[in-house]
Amino acid sequence: MAPVYQKIPTHDQGRPPSTSVDEEPNDQYYPTRLTDENRAEQVSNNRTLTKRRLRRIHFIFIGLFTAFYMAFFIARGYLNPHAVSSGTRIKCHETMHRLGLAGHMHYHGTHRNMSIGAVGGRLPTHYTLPSGDKIPSVALGVWRADKGEVGEAVKTALQIGYRHIDGAWIYGNEAEVGKAIKDSGVPRKDIWLTSKLWNTFHAPQDVESALDESLAKLGTDYLDLYLIHWPVAFKNNGKKNDVDTDLTENTYPTWQKLEEMVEKGKVRNIGLSNFNVRRIKNLTANPLKVKPAVNQVELSYWNPQSDLLQWAKDNELLLEAYSPLGSQEKVKESLIIPEVKAIAKELGITPAQVYISWHVQRGTIVLPKSVHPIRIEENFRVTLLPDDAFQHIEKIAASHEPLRTVNPKWGVDIWN
Repeated sequence: MAPVYQKIPTHDQGRPPSTSVDEEPNDQYYPTRLTDENRAEQVSNNRTLTKRRLRRIHFIFIGLFTAFYMAFFIARGYLNPHAVSSGTRIKCHETMHRLGLAGHMHYHGTHRNMSIGAVGGRLPTHYTLPSGDKIPSVALGVWRADKGEVGEAVKTALQIGYRHIDGAWIYGNEAEVGKAIKDSGVPRKDIWLTSKLWNTFHAPQDVESALDESLAKLGTDYLDLYLIHWPVAFKNNGKKNDVDTDLTENTYPTWQKLEEMVEKGKVRNIGLSNFNVRRIKNLTANPLKVKPAVNQVELSYWNPQSDLLQWAKDNELLLEAYSPLGSQEKVKESLIIPEVKAIAKELGITPAQVYISWHVQRGTIVLPKSVHPIRIEENFRVTLLPDDAFQHIEKIAASHEPLRTVNPKWGVDIWN
Protein backbone atom coordinates (compact mmCIF):
# COMPACT_ATOMS: atom_id res chain seq x y z
CA MET A 1 0.00 0.00 0.00
CA ALA A 2 1.34 3.42 -0.97
CA PRO A 3 2.25 5.72 1.92
CA VAL A 4 -0.01 8.65 2.68
CA TYR A 5 1.66 12.03 2.82
CA GLN A 6 0.79 15.22 4.60
CA LYS A 7 2.03 18.64 3.75
CA ILE A 8 4.00 20.35 6.54
CA PRO A 9 3.89 24.14 6.47
CA THR A 10 7.16 26.07 6.80
CA HIS A 11 7.97 29.59 7.89
CA ASP A 12 7.85 30.69 4.25
CA GLN A 13 4.13 30.07 3.94
CA GLY A 14 2.05 33.13 4.31
CA ARG A 15 4.59 35.34 2.56
CA PRO A 16 3.75 37.06 -0.76
CA PRO A 17 4.75 34.87 -3.69
CA SER A 18 8.23 35.52 -5.05
CA THR A 19 8.51 37.49 -8.32
CA SER A 20 11.88 36.00 -9.21
CA VAL A 21 11.83 33.12 -11.62
CA ASP A 22 14.94 31.82 -9.92
CA GLU A 23 13.18 31.44 -6.55
CA GLU A 24 11.06 28.37 -6.06
CA PRO A 25 8.79 27.87 -3.09
CA ASN A 26 10.78 26.25 -0.33
CA ASP A 27 8.05 23.75 0.64
CA GLN A 28 9.16 20.56 2.32
CA TYR A 29 7.33 17.20 2.44
CA TYR A 30 7.69 14.10 4.64
CA PRO A 31 5.81 10.84 4.63
CA THR A 32 3.63 9.94 7.68
CA ARG A 33 1.97 6.49 7.77
CA LEU A 34 -1.34 6.08 9.66
CA THR A 35 -0.59 3.00 11.69
CA ASP A 36 -3.03 0.30 12.73
CA GLU A 37 -2.85 1.66 16.28
CA ASN A 38 -4.12 5.05 15.12
CA ARG A 39 -7.08 3.49 13.38
CA ALA A 40 -7.94 1.33 16.43
CA GLU A 41 -7.91 4.37 18.70
CA GLN A 42 -10.28 6.24 16.38
CA VAL A 43 -12.66 3.28 16.24
CA SER A 44 -12.60 3.01 20.06
CA ASN A 45 -13.37 6.69 20.49
CA ASN A 46 -16.30 6.42 18.10
CA ARG A 47 -17.70 3.44 19.98
CA THR A 48 -17.42 5.24 23.35
CA LEU A 49 -19.27 8.25 21.95
CA THR A 50 -22.01 6.00 20.58
CA LYS A 51 -22.43 4.24 23.95
CA ARG A 52 -22.78 7.58 25.73
CA ARG A 53 -25.47 8.71 23.33
CA LEU A 54 -27.37 5.43 23.70
CA ARG A 55 -27.16 5.62 27.49
CA ARG A 56 -28.49 9.19 27.47
CA ILE A 57 -31.38 8.18 25.22
CA HIS A 58 -32.08 5.21 27.49
CA PHE A 59 -32.33 7.38 30.62
CA ILE A 60 -34.59 9.89 28.86
CA PHE A 61 -36.86 7.08 27.70
CA ILE A 62 -37.07 5.51 31.18
CA GLY A 63 -37.83 8.88 32.77
CA LEU A 64 -40.60 9.66 30.29
CA PHE A 65 -42.06 6.16 30.59
CA THR A 66 -42.08 6.34 34.39
CA ALA A 67 -43.71 9.77 34.38
CA PHE A 68 -46.48 8.72 31.99
CA TYR A 69 -46.96 5.38 33.78
CA MET A 70 -47.34 6.94 37.22
CA ALA A 71 -49.49 9.79 35.93
CA PHE A 72 -51.80 7.28 34.26
CA PHE A 73 -52.38 5.31 37.46
CA ILE A 74 -52.82 8.40 39.63
CA ALA A 75 -55.30 9.93 37.17
CA ARG A 76 -57.13 6.64 36.78
CA GLY A 77 -57.39 6.25 40.53
CA TYR A 78 -58.89 9.68 41.04
CA LEU A 79 -61.31 9.43 38.11
CA ASN A 80 -62.40 5.97 39.18
CA PRO A 81 -61.47 5.27 42.82
CA HIS A 82 -62.59 1.64 42.56
CA ALA A 83 -60.37 0.88 39.57
CA VAL A 84 -57.10 1.20 41.49
CA SER A 85 -56.56 0.05 45.05
CA SER A 86 -55.61 2.47 47.80
CA GLY A 87 -52.28 0.76 48.26
CA THR A 88 -51.45 1.07 44.56
CA ARG A 89 -52.23 4.78 44.56
CA ILE A 90 -50.06 5.31 47.61
CA LYS A 91 -47.11 3.46 46.06
CA CYS A 92 -47.48 5.37 42.78
CA HIS A 93 -47.56 8.72 44.57
CA GLU A 94 -44.59 7.82 46.78
CA THR A 95 -42.55 6.76 43.75
CA MET A 96 -43.41 9.91 41.83
CA HIS A 97 -42.57 12.03 44.88
CA ARG A 98 -39.13 10.41 45.27
CA LEU A 99 -38.43 10.88 41.56
CA GLY A 100 -39.50 14.53 41.74
CA LEU A 101 -42.36 13.82 39.33
CA ALA A 102 -45.28 14.43 41.67
CA GLY A 103 -47.00 17.77 41.52
CA HIS A 104 -47.06 19.82 44.70
CA MET A 105 -50.35 20.37 46.45
CA HIS A 106 -51.54 23.93 46.29
CA TYR A 107 -51.65 25.26 49.82
CA HIS A 108 -51.09 28.71 51.21
CA GLY A 109 -47.90 29.30 53.16
CA THR A 110 -44.25 28.60 52.58
CA HIS A 111 -42.87 25.21 51.67
CA ARG A 112 -40.41 24.07 54.33
CA ASN A 113 -39.15 20.65 55.26
CA MET A 114 -40.43 20.24 58.81
CA SER A 115 -41.07 16.50 58.66
CA ILE A 116 -39.06 15.36 61.64
CA GLY A 117 -40.09 11.72 61.79
CA ALA A 118 -39.17 10.64 58.26
CA VAL A 119 -36.15 8.38 57.83
CA GLY A 120 -34.77 7.58 54.38
CA GLY A 121 -37.98 8.62 52.63
CA ARG A 122 -40.17 6.41 54.88
CA LEU A 123 -41.92 6.78 58.18
CA PRO A 124 -40.15 5.04 61.07
CA THR A 125 -41.58 1.72 62.18
CA HIS A 126 -39.76 1.90 65.53
CA TYR A 127 -38.03 4.39 67.82
CA THR A 128 -35.01 3.63 69.99
CA LEU A 129 -35.39 4.33 73.71
CA PRO A 130 -32.57 5.27 76.14
CA SER A 131 -32.36 1.60 77.14
CA GLY A 132 -31.64 0.64 73.53
CA ASP A 133 -35.02 -1.10 73.19
CA LYS A 134 -36.96 -0.40 69.99
CA ILE A 135 -40.60 0.57 70.47
CA PRO A 136 -43.06 0.27 67.54
CA SER A 137 -44.30 3.62 66.24
CA VAL A 138 -47.97 2.58 65.89
CA ALA A 139 -49.89 0.86 68.70
CA LEU A 140 -53.38 -0.35 69.35
CA GLY A 141 -54.81 1.64 72.25
CA VAL A 142 -57.37 -0.24 74.37
CA TRP A 143 -58.79 2.67 76.37
CA ARG A 144 -62.61 2.59 76.32
CA ALA A 145 -62.56 -0.84 74.67
CA ASP A 146 -65.34 -2.73 76.43
CA LYS A 147 -65.13 -6.23 77.80
CA GLY A 148 -66.20 -8.76 75.21
CA GLU A 149 -64.80 -6.53 72.44
CA VAL A 150 -61.25 -5.73 73.46
CA GLY A 151 -60.00 -9.33 73.14
CA GLU A 152 -61.12 -9.66 69.53
CA ALA A 153 -59.67 -6.22 68.78
CA VAL A 154 -56.27 -7.26 70.14
CA LYS A 155 -56.28 -10.54 68.21
CA THR A 156 -57.29 -8.73 65.01
CA ALA A 157 -54.54 -6.16 65.50
CA LEU A 158 -51.87 -8.82 66.04
CA GLN A 159 -53.03 -10.70 62.94
CA ILE A 160 -52.78 -7.51 60.87
CA GLY A 161 -49.25 -6.82 62.07
CA TYR A 162 -49.47 -4.62 65.15
CA ARG A 163 -46.79 -5.44 67.70
CA HIS A 164 -47.56 -2.76 70.27
CA ILE A 165 -50.50 -2.85 72.69
CA ASP A 166 -51.06 0.13 74.98
CA GLY A 167 -53.18 -0.49 78.09
CA ALA A 168 -53.56 0.48 81.74
CA TRP A 169 -54.80 -0.93 85.05
CA ILE A 170 -57.61 1.64 85.20
CA TYR A 171 -59.05 0.50 81.85
CA GLY A 172 -60.29 -2.63 83.56
CA ASN A 173 -59.64 -4.94 80.62
CA GLU A 174 -56.12 -6.27 81.22
CA ALA A 175 -57.26 -9.87 81.80
CA GLU A 176 -59.02 -10.00 78.42
CA VAL A 177 -56.05 -8.34 76.72
CA GLY A 178 -53.70 -10.92 78.24
CA LYS A 179 -55.86 -13.84 77.12
CA ALA A 180 -56.08 -12.44 73.58
CA ILE A 181 -52.30 -12.14 73.40
CA LYS A 182 -51.95 -15.75 74.52
CA ASP A 183 -54.59 -16.97 72.07
CA SER A 184 -53.10 -15.01 69.15
CA GLY A 185 -50.15 -17.33 68.78
CA VAL A 186 -47.77 -14.38 68.51
CA PRO A 187 -44.81 -14.94 70.86
CA ARG A 188 -44.80 -12.64 73.90
CA LYS A 189 -41.25 -11.54 73.10
CA ASP A 190 -42.47 -10.09 69.78
CA ILE A 191 -45.11 -7.87 71.40
CA TRP A 192 -44.48 -4.51 73.05
CA LEU A 193 -46.77 -4.34 76.06
CA THR A 194 -47.44 -1.12 77.99
CA SER A 195 -49.42 -0.59 81.19
CA LYS A 196 -49.77 2.31 83.63
CA LEU A 197 -49.62 2.89 87.37
CA TRP A 198 -52.88 4.38 88.61
CA ASN A 199 -53.04 7.44 90.86
CA THR A 200 -54.07 5.45 93.93
CA PHE A 201 -50.80 3.50 93.96
CA HIS A 202 -48.15 6.24 93.86
CA ALA A 203 -47.04 5.61 97.43
CA PRO A 204 -43.79 3.59 97.24
CA GLN A 205 -45.24 0.75 99.32
CA ASP A 206 -48.13 0.35 96.84
CA VAL A 207 -46.22 0.40 93.55
CA GLU A 208 -45.01 -3.21 93.35
CA SER A 209 -48.32 -4.79 94.34
CA ALA A 210 -50.13 -2.71 91.71
CA LEU A 211 -47.60 -3.78 89.10
CA ASP A 212 -47.89 -7.43 90.12
CA GLU A 213 -51.66 -7.26 89.67
CA SER A 214 -51.27 -5.97 86.11
CA LEU A 215 -48.67 -8.63 85.31
CA ALA A 216 -50.95 -11.38 86.61
CA LYS A 217 -53.95 -10.18 84.62
CA LEU A 218 -51.90 -9.78 81.46
CA GLY A 219 -50.37 -13.22 81.91
CA THR A 220 -46.78 -12.06 81.65
CA ASP A 221 -43.78 -11.75 83.97
CA TYR A 222 -42.59 -8.39 82.63
CA LEU A 223 -43.77 -5.21 80.94
CA ASP A 224 -41.90 -3.50 78.13
CA LEU A 225 -43.06 -0.12 79.41
CA TYR A 226 -44.71 1.05 82.65
CA LEU A 227 -45.93 4.63 82.95
CA ILE A 228 -47.04 6.90 85.78
CA HIS A 229 -50.53 7.44 84.38
CA TRP A 230 -51.12 10.96 85.74
CA PRO A 231 -49.02 13.48 87.69
CA VAL A 232 -51.63 13.25 90.45
CA ALA A 233 -51.37 10.97 93.49
CA PHE A 234 -54.39 9.78 95.46
CA LYS A 235 -54.20 8.54 99.04
CA ASN A 236 -54.88 4.83 99.18
CA ASN A 237 -57.38 5.16 102.02
CA GLY A 238 -60.63 4.06 100.44
CA LYS A 239 -61.79 7.60 99.78
CA LYS A 240 -62.46 8.48 96.16
CA ASN A 241 -59.88 10.75 94.55
CA ASP A 242 -58.40 11.95 97.86
CA VAL A 243 -55.38 13.87 96.54
CA ASP A 244 -51.99 13.36 98.17
CA THR A 245 -50.54 16.82 97.71
CA ASP A 246 -46.96 15.92 98.66
CA LEU A 247 -46.66 12.99 96.24
CA THR A 248 -48.43 15.00 93.52
CA GLU A 249 -45.83 17.76 93.73
CA ASN A 250 -42.90 15.38 94.24
CA THR A 251 -43.00 12.29 92.00
CA TYR A 252 -39.45 11.24 92.88
CA PRO A 253 -40.32 8.66 95.60
CA THR A 254 -42.68 6.93 93.15
CA TRP A 255 -40.03 7.04 90.44
CA GLN A 256 -37.42 5.49 92.73
CA LYS A 257 -39.72 2.53 93.32
CA LEU A 258 -40.24 2.17 89.56
CA GLU A 259 -36.46 2.13 89.10
CA GLU A 260 -36.40 -0.75 91.57
CA MET A 261 -38.92 -2.60 89.38
CA VAL A 262 -36.53 -2.19 86.45
CA GLU A 263 -33.70 -3.62 88.54
CA LYS A 264 -35.88 -6.62 89.44
CA GLY A 265 -36.66 -7.27 85.77
CA LYS A 266 -40.40 -6.78 86.14
CA VAL A 267 -40.28 -3.71 83.89
CA ARG A 268 -37.84 -2.93 81.08
CA ASN A 269 -38.61 0.76 80.57
CA ILE A 270 -40.42 3.35 82.68
CA GLY A 271 -41.97 6.64 81.68
CA LEU A 272 -44.56 9.34 82.26
CA SER A 273 -48.02 10.25 81.04
CA ASN A 274 -49.78 13.62 81.03
CA PHE A 275 -46.76 15.44 82.48
CA ASN A 276 -46.07 19.03 81.48
CA VAL A 277 -42.59 20.55 81.24
CA ARG A 278 -42.57 21.90 84.81
CA ARG A 279 -43.44 18.55 86.31
CA ILE A 280 -40.90 16.73 84.14
CA LYS A 281 -38.18 19.15 85.23
CA ASN A 282 -39.14 18.67 88.88
CA LEU A 283 -38.59 14.94 88.49
CA THR A 284 -35.42 15.01 86.38
CA ALA A 285 -33.77 17.50 88.74
CA ASN A 286 -33.25 14.48 91.00
CA PRO A 287 -30.43 11.95 90.54
CA LEU A 288 -32.23 9.37 88.37
CA LYS A 289 -30.91 5.88 87.77
CA VAL A 290 -33.29 5.39 84.85
CA LYS A 291 -34.22 8.15 82.46
CA PRO A 292 -37.90 8.53 81.48
CA ALA A 293 -38.41 6.65 78.23
CA VAL A 294 -41.53 8.46 77.02
CA ASN A 295 -44.22 10.96 77.96
CA GLN A 296 -47.66 9.88 76.77
CA VAL A 297 -49.92 12.89 76.22
CA GLU A 298 -52.97 13.97 74.27
CA LEU A 299 -51.90 15.04 70.77
CA SER A 300 -54.36 15.73 67.98
CA TYR A 301 -55.44 18.26 65.38
CA TRP A 302 -57.40 19.95 68.18
CA ASN A 303 -54.53 19.88 70.68
CA PRO A 304 -51.23 19.66 68.74
CA GLN A 305 -49.04 20.84 71.66
CA SER A 306 -46.25 21.95 69.32
CA ASP A 307 -44.27 23.67 72.09
CA LEU A 308 -44.26 20.53 74.23
CA LEU A 309 -43.25 18.45 71.22
CA GLN A 310 -40.33 20.74 70.43
CA TRP A 311 -39.20 20.79 74.06
CA ALA A 312 -39.37 17.01 74.20
CA LYS A 313 -37.25 16.69 71.07
CA ASP A 314 -34.73 19.17 72.38
CA ASN A 315 -34.47 17.10 75.57
CA GLU A 316 -34.51 13.68 73.88
CA LEU A 317 -37.82 12.61 75.38
CA LEU A 318 -40.11 10.67 73.07
CA LEU A 319 -43.80 11.61 73.06
CA GLU A 320 -46.67 9.19 72.60
CA ALA A 321 -49.92 10.54 71.13
CA TYR A 322 -53.17 9.30 72.64
CA SER A 323 -56.55 10.35 71.21
CA PRO A 324 -54.77 11.09 67.89
CA LEU A 325 -58.07 11.58 66.05
CA GLY A 326 -59.55 13.83 68.73
CA SER A 327 -61.12 11.22 71.03
CA GLN A 328 -64.77 10.21 70.86
CA GLU A 329 -65.86 13.80 71.38
CA LYS A 330 -64.17 15.20 68.26
CA VAL A 331 -63.33 12.31 65.93
CA LYS A 332 -66.29 12.82 63.59
CA GLU A 333 -65.47 16.49 63.22
CA SER A 334 -61.78 15.66 62.69
CA LEU A 335 -62.56 13.45 59.70
CA ILE A 336 -64.49 16.12 57.79
CA ILE A 337 -61.93 18.95 57.93
CA PRO A 338 -61.91 20.05 54.24
CA GLU A 339 -58.14 20.46 53.95
CA VAL A 340 -57.50 17.03 55.45
CA LYS A 341 -60.07 15.44 53.15
CA ALA A 342 -58.33 17.08 50.18
CA ILE A 343 -54.96 15.66 51.21
CA ALA A 344 -56.51 12.23 51.72
CA LYS A 345 -58.08 12.33 48.27
CA GLU A 346 -54.85 13.33 46.55
CA LEU A 347 -52.89 10.55 48.27
CA GLY A 348 -55.62 7.93 47.89
CA ILE A 349 -55.86 7.33 51.65
CA THR A 350 -58.43 8.12 54.33
CA PRO A 351 -58.54 11.21 56.57
CA ALA A 352 -57.80 8.98 59.58
CA GLN A 353 -54.67 7.70 57.83
CA VAL A 354 -53.62 11.29 57.12
CA TYR A 355 -53.79 12.16 60.83
CA ILE A 356 -52.05 9.01 62.01
CA SER A 357 -49.29 9.43 59.42
CA TRP A 358 -48.92 13.07 60.46
CA HIS A 359 -48.35 12.02 64.07
CA VAL A 360 -45.62 9.55 63.16
CA GLN A 361 -44.07 12.07 60.79
CA ARG A 362 -43.93 14.54 63.70
CA GLY A 363 -41.68 12.04 65.44
CA THR A 364 -44.19 10.61 67.92
CA ILE A 365 -45.60 7.19 68.72
CA VAL A 366 -49.30 7.12 67.86
CA LEU A 367 -51.98 5.17 69.74
CA PRO A 368 -55.19 4.96 67.67
CA LYS A 369 -57.96 2.85 69.18
CA SER A 370 -60.85 0.92 67.70
CA VAL A 371 -62.64 -2.39 68.12
CA HIS A 372 -63.74 -2.54 64.47
CA PRO A 373 -61.50 -4.75 62.26
CA ILE A 374 -61.69 -2.48 59.21
CA ARG A 375 -60.66 0.58 61.22
CA ILE A 376 -57.98 -1.32 63.11
CA GLU A 377 -56.37 -2.21 59.78
CA GLU A 378 -56.93 1.27 58.34
CA ASN A 379 -55.19 2.87 61.33
CA PHE A 380 -52.13 0.66 60.89
CA ARG A 381 -51.43 1.72 57.28
CA VAL A 382 -49.37 4.89 57.49
CA THR A 383 -47.61 6.65 54.64
CA LEU A 384 -45.10 9.47 54.27
CA LEU A 385 -46.93 12.73 53.59
CA PRO A 386 -45.51 15.21 51.06
CA ASP A 387 -43.80 18.05 52.89
CA ASP A 388 -46.32 20.66 51.81
CA ALA A 389 -49.22 18.54 53.05
CA PHE A 390 -47.46 17.90 56.36
CA GLN A 391 -46.74 21.59 56.85
CA HIS A 392 -50.29 22.54 55.98
CA ILE A 393 -51.69 20.26 58.68
CA GLU A 394 -49.24 21.79 61.16
CA LYS A 395 -50.44 25.25 60.14
CA ILE A 396 -54.18 24.62 60.37
CA ALA A 397 -53.79 22.66 63.63
CA ALA A 398 -52.11 25.72 65.14
CA SER A 399 -54.65 28.19 63.71
CA HIS A 400 -57.30 27.63 66.41
CA GLU A 401 -57.36 27.66 70.20
CA PRO A 402 -56.12 24.32 71.58
CA LEU A 403 -58.84 22.11 72.97
CA ARG A 404 -58.24 19.29 75.44
CA THR A 405 -60.73 16.47 75.12
CA VAL A 406 -59.29 14.67 78.18
CA ASN A 407 -59.26 16.98 81.19
CA PRO A 408 -60.20 15.30 84.50
CA LYS A 409 -61.39 17.44 87.40
CA TRP A 410 -59.62 16.26 90.53
CA GLY A 411 -59.10 19.54 92.29
CA VAL A 412 -55.53 19.75 90.97
CA ASP A 413 -54.24 22.14 88.29
CA ILE A 414 -52.70 19.33 86.23
CA TRP A 415 -51.44 21.45 83.36
CA ASN A 416 -49.61 24.17 85.31
